[in-house]
Amino acid sequence: MAVYAIGDVQGCIDPLRALLDKLNYDPGADRLWFAGDLVNRGPQSLAVLRLVKSLPNATAVLGNHDLHLLAVASGQAPRKKHDTFDDVLCAPDRDDLLDWLRACPLLHHDAALGCVLVHAGVLPQWELTTALRLAAEAREHIRRSDRNELFTHMYGDSPDHWQDDLGGWARLRVIINAFTRLRYCDAHGRLDLRPKGRPGKQPSHLLPWFQVPGRKTRDTRIVFGHWSTLGVWDADGVIALDSGCLWGGKLTAVRLDGGAHPFTEVSCPPILAPIPGGVIPG
Repeated sequence: MAVYAIGDVQGCIDPLRALLDKLNYDPGADRLWFAGDLVNRGPQSLAVLRLVKSLPNATAVLGNHDLHLLAVASGQAPRKKHDTFDDVLCAPDRDDLLDWLRACPLLHHDAALGCVLVHAGVLPQWELTTALRLAAEAREHIRRSDRNELFTHMYGDSPDHWQDDLGGWARLRVIINAFTRLRYCDAHGRLDLRPKGRPGKQPSHLLPWFQVPGRKTRDTRIVFGHWSTLGVWDADGVIALDSGCLWGGKLTAVRLDGGAHPFTEVSCPPILAPIPGGVIPG
């Protein structure tokens, strides 16, 4: 049995199938972790959702694009110019797929592997127990999002810092932003969601979330996606897996069980053109 984590697929079904073939994936024995953003921007979000939903022993965490699909499907958010998930919204099995996606966690922890899976990051001031508790809290609201107004209030960059006494929609917005949109924060864990480039291009007071001194999850290996300009990163107690499949880069997997953690990748045809300066939208 092997355990593989896979980076952002974003509707790119052909690279995903090619990667599973290259891994010699055995659905009867192997486990797959997906780092979120299964859908959007790529051409075949529906095919990706159907495939991942059908896989035994597969775990997917929610990414910002997955949440955006749920928000649009619920009628609580408008479509954006570059959204490419109409195939999901018009599918005859739409409700089953959306129910499955809505039930996915924001954070997955495997104590035996000593690994956490998240789409974007974990605030440096959160201990693992805190992160798990807050992820479960937000997940319950997401699971009921077809019957509440979560997605009406989800979008936005404020508050930009966590306080234990935050309440209401502001509390949930910080939790969801941390797990699905985080790249940079300051030394006190204050989020800045605007910079999206590779480390070294950000304002000097900001750090990649995983390099903040005193990060409380440093003893737990965290696997994440979301940050295509960062690319594959295996240092600082984290493994980053978004290697820019959507932009003509790679779709990457890493094996998590055993002593070594080899990477496997396949090339991807460019769906979107790279933006000058290495900055990406969304």
